[in-house]
Amino acid sequence: MKPDVVVIGGGLAGAEAAWQAATKNSKVILYEMRPKVMTPAHHTDQLAELVCSNSLKAKALDNAAGLLKEEMRRLGSLIVKCADETEVPAGGALAVDRRGFAACVTEALSQHDNIEIVREEVKTIPFSNIPVVIATGPLTSDALADDIKEITGEEALYFFDAAAPIVTSESIQSDKVFRASRYDTGGDDYLNCPMDKETYEKFWSALVEAKVHPLKDFEEGQYFEGCVPVEELAKRGKNTLLFGPLKPVGLIDPKTKEQPHAVVQLRQDDKEGNLYNLVGFQTRLTWPEQKRVFRMISGLEEAEFVRYGVMHRNSFIESRKCLDASLAVKQAPHLFFAGQITGVEGYMESASNGLIAGINAARASQGLKAVVFPKETAHGALCHYITSTVTKKFQPMNINYGLLPNLDEKVKDKKKRRRMVSQKALHALEEFCEHL
Repeated sequence: MKPDVVVIGGGLAGAEAAWQAATKNSKVILYEMRPKVMTPAHHTDQLAELVCSNSLKAKALDNAAGLLKEEMRRLGSLIVKCADETEVPAGGALAVDRRGFAACVTEALSQHDNIEIVREEVKTIPFSNIPVVIATGPLTSDALADDIKEITGEEALYFFDAAAPIVTSESIQSDKVFRASRYDTGGDDYLNCPMDKETYEKFWSALVEAKVHPLKDFEEGQYFEGCVPVEELAKRGKNTLLFGPLKPVGLIDPKTKEQPHAVVQLRQDDKEGNLYNLVGFQTRLTWPEQKRVFRMISGLEEAEFVRYGVMHRNSFIESRKCLDASLAVKQAPHLFFAGQITGVEGYMESASNGLIAGINAARASQGLKAVVFPKETAHGALCHYITSTVTKKFQPMNINYGLLPNLDEKVKDKKKRRRMVSQKALHALEEFCEHL
């Protein structure tokens, strides 16, 4: 196939970018180096493999994550379509069967007449008149990273990300846990492991003293605040976890009719309900220590771990210095970046980034001007932030209402205000799409 657009990277951003360009009548070659070259975090050769949590965050329109997904639905997102088709119970969140989700995305891209998937590593960015989308993610290979530095004129930044462990449902002691969602939102989608004060303090002591995988000499632990390892949170103070991943508020143990001192939540990880992940338990503890310490949690004394938590370096460029709001490189308008490598954080944020880059790469291949999404939309607000923020230290960003413009009127009720912001965003998106 002679391509109109080249996409490098088969993660969520690259998959979405390829889909958007292909559905807009551009011929696309999608490069993915797996399985020939694997990363420290991936386990399969599937496109759009989820390497951390299986949750895509909130669904409701009073949450910025819910707004972002609704915008993507209206823009014909493949990632959201496959997520909806492979959804598993998760209260007010959209969580997926990770294997089924990746299979759905891979099949859709493989069967599209305008897409050719090439399984090989790209070490240098092709310089030509063909638009290129770089969506190699936070685990970009060293060779390509060096080439990116040459093009952007910036040293790559990085932070550390961590994935939570997964256990089998049959190894969870059902008599010690209870099913419920916090504040009864979403029914009984989560398994909850309650702890009394004594149990919690023993667990906390073991956690802060447990052995971790050492960092390499040239690496510093620059954690993104939304993915701080659970042991690092614990070291900030004995009660820190009680306001984070082990917070008990909104949960009542049906056995005691009281709120536990601490609660570890388990979220379903596959459609059949055979696997559960420990919510908020990103970690870089050694595997033997994970088994020892996490089995101190009530109900997990005999837990069978099918995946231990892992730690890896995530690389990203300082987009505000080298990209414009269309995600094109300022000095090379035919070259686009998408996904976590741009400094967005999160599955949906990465995919939405890919959606924009894919649309603009297709437009570039057809001689059309790149478009910039309105700041009133979640898509536009996120792109505007990463390409123009004036914060002293550039750090990855999730979608949040703080990025969107305020309403003209003051509304005290937070949920009502957020819904109004969401409706304004969707209206702005509708008007924008009329001119696409």
